[in-house]
Amino acid sequence: MSEGRRFAVIGAGIIGAAVARELLLRDDSADVTLYEKESGPAAHQTGHNSGVVHAGLYYEPGSLKATLCRRGVTLLREFADAHDVAMDECGKVVVATDEVEVTRLRSIFERARANGVPDVAMLDADELSAVEPGVRGIAALHSPHTAIIDYPGLAEAVVADFRRRGGRVRFSTPVSRIERRRGPRGERALVRSDRDAHEFDAVIACAGLQSDRLAARSGESRRPSVVPFFGQYFILDDSVGDVVNGLVYPVPDPKYPFLGVHVTRRIDGGLMIGPNAFLSFSREGYSGLGFSLRDSLAVAADPGFWRFAAGNMATAWREIGGVLSTERFVAEAARYVPELAGATGHRATRGIRAQAMNRDGTLVDDFVIDRAGPTMFVRNAPSPGATSALAIAEHLVTAAVTGP
Repeated sequence: MSEGRRFAVIGAGIIGAAVARELLLRDDSADVTLYEKESGPAAHQTGHNSGVVHAGLYYEPGSLKATLCRRGVTLLREFADAHDVAMDECGKVVVATDEVEVTRLRSIFERARANGVPDVAMLDADELSAVEPGVRGIAALHSPHTAIIDYPGLAEAVVADFRRRGGRVRFSTPVSRIERRRGPRGERALVRSDRDAHEFDAVIACAGLQSDRLAARSGESRRPSVVPFFGQYFILDDSVGDVVNGLVYPVPDPKYPFLGVHVTRRIDGGLMIGPNAFLSFSREGYSGLGFSLRDSLAVAADPGFWRFAAGNMATAWREIGGVLSTERFVAEAARYVPELAGATGHRATRGIRAQAMNRDGTLVDDFVIDRAGPTMFVRNAPSPGATSALAIAEHLVTAAVTGP
């Protein structure tokens, strides 16, 4: 990286924060500014997820998801150890309750091995009981190194390390658009905020739930568009807090685009179930009705969403039960953790995922990174985006340094 290059990163979620830090890891003489429209880091997806550090079980071998997830786990663990970020390698089981699910589970097992997930194993019913005495199933996949972490604490630690290395953070500074400028030093990017405008040699936009809008305001395509889906979490009372040792997931059903309700240990020691997945009427409404007229109209005007909805009525019917009834939510988890039947607790602040969608209504599954001259736009960073954040940062910064 040539001395004195100026960079801007948009968004202080875990990916944006990691990218800003990685720029200074590559070259401590670089001038790097991190923009964030909120008053602190991790205000959106990073601060409202399940806290799981994914091992890489499900992803297509060779995909960007699979590659960056495995690399990301290693980097994340090293960073957490070095910066005292709370992390617990509690392990995970994916539980099959019938023979159809066992067949699907074997396919996941083969993917996990192809992705290099360490020590992953297939368990029969007795072996499952030895690992998770409170869980019932006829078979399971065991990933002993799947972990949980304090993602907001991780983001704060990454931002703090970025600052220690000389990085500049501009909180409460929404970016309105990014313009391309030509000058004697070649093409540069002008970042316009609600306060001022500054030129940079390169910009990396990690705008999450607002990624399509920022791209469109910057003169780039709105596609893939972001359609927000909320995930509701239910925190269980302490009376059932020791029912499971780690994470307990169902086998994904290919008829549905989302994973299904699972049981998750929290980094604070508690236990929760969720998330479900249902259309959100706001991109950033985490409590109450969560309604935004602007966001709702945007979904209604998106032809991709209507094509998706037409093909996924069964999904909507399955998910609406958990949205309306916590009892049904708990009952779904009790299918494979019987002691949770009738458990009580309280709803937690919901999460909202930035689900990228194509015009034909298909969900964008892998990471999507577009380039427009000196600006790179992260258009889609689905799960395991948080797990992969430090590896995504390496990937993006390598591309930024290489140039168009």
